[in-house]
Amino acid sequence: MASTSDDKKTEDRNDVERASEDVVSLEKGDILQLEHTDPVLNAKMHLVNNAIDEIGFTRYQWKLFVLNGFGYAVDSLILLIQSIVAGQAALEFNPSYLRGLTIAAYVGMLVGALFWGLTADIIGRKIAFNSSLLICSIFAIVAGASPNWIVLGLFVCLSAFGAGGNLVLDTAVFLEYLPSKDQWLLTLMAAWWGIGQLVAGFFAWAFIPNFSCNDPALVEDADPCTYSNNKGWRYVWFASGSLVFVMSLLRITIIRLKETPKFLIGEGKDEQCVSTLLSIAQKYNRPCSLTLEAMQACGTINSGRRSSVSHAKSKWSLAEIWVHLEGLYATKRIGISTTFIWVSWTLIGLAYPLYNVFLPSYLQSRGASFGQTSAYITWRNYTLVNMCGIFGPVLAGYMCATPLGRKYTMVIGALVTMAFFFAYTQVRSESQNLGFTCTINFCLNIYYGTLYAYTPEVLPSAHRGTGNGIAIGWNRVMGILSAVIATVADTTTPVPIYICAALYIVMAGIAAIFPFEPYGKRSS
Repeated sequence: MASTSDDKKTEDRNDVERASEDVVSLEKGDILQLEHTDPVLNAKMHLVNNAIDEIGFTRYQWKLFVLNGFGYAVDSLILLIQSIVAGQAALEFNPSYLRGLTIAAYVGMLVGALFWGLTADIIGRKIAFNSSLLICSIFAIVAGASPNWIVLGLFVCLSAFGAGGNLVLDTAVFLEYLPSKDQWLLTLMAAWWGIGQLVAGFFAWAFIPNFSCNDPALVEDADPCTYSNNKGWRYVWFASGSLVFVMSLLRITIIRLKETPKFLIGEGKDEQCVSTLLSIAQKYNRPCSLTLEAMQACGTINSGRRSSVSHAKSKWSLAEIWVHLEGLYATKRIGISTTFIWVSWTLIGLAYPLYNVFLPSYLQSRGASFGQTSAYITWRNYTLVNMCGIFGPVLAGYMCATPLGRKYTMVIGALVTMAFFFAYTQVRSESQNLGFTCTINFCLNIYYGTLYAYTPEVLPSAHRGTGNGIAIGWNRVMGILSAVIATVADTTTPVPIYICAALYIVMAGIAAIFPFEPYGKRSS
């Protein structure tokens, strides 16, 4: 009897060793390779990556590309809408601090990024994915009915809270279903960011010139701005909120998202993970050789003092947060990578809003200096500039799929953007003003779109939401600071432009020394 028991143990040990040998042969194509501190989690992640590669790209991923892209679009839409309406709303409400809406939006997005990022790692991607846009849409619609500046700021903040989690969730969900050869699509998905900007521009172009009061500082004998003669900014909020509401319904009804396989691994739910992948393979008639037995042969995820490397013994404790923070510094290389990513997000968090969020101010002030005072032309130009932003990530996606990889795509994008920022300070005509702003918006989205994709690609799956959420959180903190800097520096002068150019030089240098290059490799 004892001999039979010993034989059984030997057989089980041989199965594990064979599974481990298979895993070693698969490590060659993975970004983190042996960076994981739990070999069992590492082994299971390789098997899942193999299964996703075997299934390939299906209509399910195309649906995710569109529906996750909605989140990108909404983030930029809400951020720019507040800057578009701020001027007209201020004429009606006469606030003591004109940059209040910008700060409200960034505070909401800061809290949203941290909240949704942590919950994505604690309770999963699915709940946040299905609810964040709905929350955003409700408060965006209500913002249009605001009776005063403070209430408007509150609803802008709450709407931004819902939108703020999308950049965390959308990249994680899409990446965790993507075959490795198609990971460049994560960069291309940032084109949706430009689409959101374009929609914001169209709404502004349609409503602001036609349904707004005149600024008494610019037009003599202008009537006082009241609710009845200044509804344009309210229409912009109503239209934006309604569009986001439709997007949130489409997310719930079209995709019927299942929890991502890589999150389920960290939860120890091997059976659900295998079931999810097999159901996709069966639905789209694709092969999938992953079995529950192969997953279980890798062993059990357990590190003693925790329930696993992915969670503390209690999910609803401070220890859970610490587990995810510690996981982002599990090894020296991962720690360096995490730090560089957060610094990059901090820098772009200052550079981007100093340009894009205050772009209406630049266009208006420079247009006025060239003799262009038409609100219609100003918002037409704004729409054209935002349209150009769509195509930066398209080029970036192509570059990322070449040996340039993610790192040098960011380097090139940042340096070219820096050059055009410096050149923009020498603009001397209205046509040059429009041409340079279009070019800058195109180029800066090469860097920004690639950074969006690079961040989740190199973060450990079990801590991806937390790492991404903190990165975007630093971005939002600097967005708040940008409102203060813009007030002091004055956005009608070239000073903020010089600041942006200098920041892009630093970002290019950091991108060049990132420790990981995802090109040709697979994410965890």
